[in-house]
Amino acid sequence: MTNKKILFVCMGNICRSPAAETIMSSLIKKNNLERFISVDSAGTIDYHTGESADSRMIERADLRNYDIVHKARTFNPGSDFENFDYIITMDDDNYADILAWDRKKKYRNKIYKMAGFSSKYDIDEVPDPYYKGAEGFDYVLDVLEDACAELLNKIKNETGR
Repeated sequence: MTNKKILFVCMGNICRSPAAETIMSSLIKKNNLERFISVDSAGTIDYHTGESADSRMIERADLRNYDIVHKARTFNPGSDFENFDYIITMDDDNYADILAWDRKKKYRNKIYKMAGFSSKYDIDEVPDPYYKGAEGFDYVLDVLEDACAELLNKIKNETGR
């Protein structure tokens, strides 16, 4: 199996994408695939660069035994398109931003919407929980657990793992 690299992308890289990175890392570890699949996350804006994940997301994830250890970074079109096999966006705005940065349409086959991997939720986007209470963060974690499991299944099927 060739190594696969996944990049999760949201707006500020402090809520959804670091949670997705952590959940996927946990699934990869449970499936003993650490040698074959790696994950990272980034934001489409640089407002939170260098910051930890949102404390509310850390708290809600901790209740599910996920330890979000993270420093926010901004998506780098110069290297991220080349370095990652899967670029997974959380909402339509993130998706549009990433597509716009792919001016030559060279990387379209790597860009996906996270909601497209959800099997339990009929959604178009993973909603931003930033202005919502604990329930908003819990819902996002529910969606991400479902979608990450399906994404991992896709990668395993594609690579024969």
